[in-house]
Amino acid sequence: MTLEILTPDKKVYEGDVTAVTVPGTLGSFQILKDHAPIISTLEDGEVIIKANKADEQRFFIKGGVVEAIHNKIVVLAEGIA
Repeated sequence: MTLEILTPDKKVYEGDVTAVTVPGTLGSFQILKDHAPIISTLEDGEVIIKANKADEQRFFIKGGVVEAIHNKIVVLAEGIA
């Protein structure tokens, strides 16, 4: 899967991932390979990126939206803390 995290100012992250956890409006949820297409609003919170079993990165976003379709995930964040 590929992931992009974008803010109005810059591209924060771009790369291949195995899992992404995002802070959805109704609670955090994880997106894995072959996830059903989804668009969701996001609250302030952590985006947890797993590129492999040992590698994990975290970003604190200030709200936004996420779209996942055909193993491509795009997070449009209002900002990064």
